[in-house]
Amino acid sequence: MSTLIRWSKFNLVGAAGMAVQLASLALINRCFAGHYLLASAAALELTLLHNFVAHLHYTWRDRRDNSAVLAQLLRFHLSNGLVSMLGNLALMRLLVGVAHLPLLAANSIAILCCSILNFCLGNNWAFSAAAPSLLTRQLPSPPARAPKSTTPRHAASSSPLAHARRGAAI
Repeated sequence: MSTLIRWSKFNLVGAAGMAVQLASLALINRCFAGHYLLASAAALELTLLHNFVAHLHYTWRDRRDNSAVLAQLLRFHLSNGLVSMLGNLALMRLLVGVAHLPLLAANSIAILCCSILNFCLGNNWAFSAAAPSLLTRQLPSPPARAPKSTTPRHAASSSPLAHARRGAAI
């Protein structure tokens, strides 16, 4: 699949994830008013889980390995999760706490700022076709040994000089 098509799919999933995140943030902030950073973190975690499932089944379905779903989820959280969490919380603190932007507008800006790096990390590591993983890594097999020769040492050489030496030794 071309990078442009995958980028388009990523953005479609991202748009749905953005709706999940903004709706979750509005709801959580309504229930726990005044704690916008905690509300942002909780909404982001819900969005990460939503986006992982959507990316697994849509954006990178050609790279899905059923035996490695846990490893992909771990890589997704270590890459997109960390970028999104750190980026969103830092930008939310700046945009809401310092610049006094409205909560949902600030969160929209934070999401968009993290999206390009998240695509690169998802494409090249979290959902990579051959991503290394601690959970799926196999130990290398030992090097193959040469088979032992069953020929006696003195019979291995067939030169006339070696033959004469063998005859003299007998």
